Amino acid sequence: MKIAIPTANGKLCPHFGHCEEFTFVLVDEKEKKIISTSKEIPPPHEPGVLPRWLAEKKVNIIIAGGMGQRAQSLFMQNNIKVLVGASIESPKQLVLDFLDGKLQQGDNLCDH
Repeated sequence: MKIAIPTANGKLCPHFGHCEEFTFVLVDEKEKKIISTSKEIPPPHEPGVLPRWLAEKKVNIIIAGGMGQRAQSLFMQNNIKVLVGASIESPKQLVLDFLDGKLQQGDNLCDH
């Protein structure tokens, strides 16, 4: 499974479309462990670009602080599950919490 997390300064970026980079975390779902992590700078933020780009990267899940409804819909069309309302933590901590079933999801930090 491949998880994408929008990041800035090594932590989750609260607004999905304005992140500095994406941290990609490859995990072994059965063993509940991280296999590898990598970072990439996304293409310029324009409607529909990030869903296509992340689908091409073979992402299965996105953990985000906030994301607009249109973006969430586009990700669903690309068979990418979206988890919003995550707290501003390190990608490693967010993924470990997700794997342990402890990922806290609060309010969507994006209102458009």
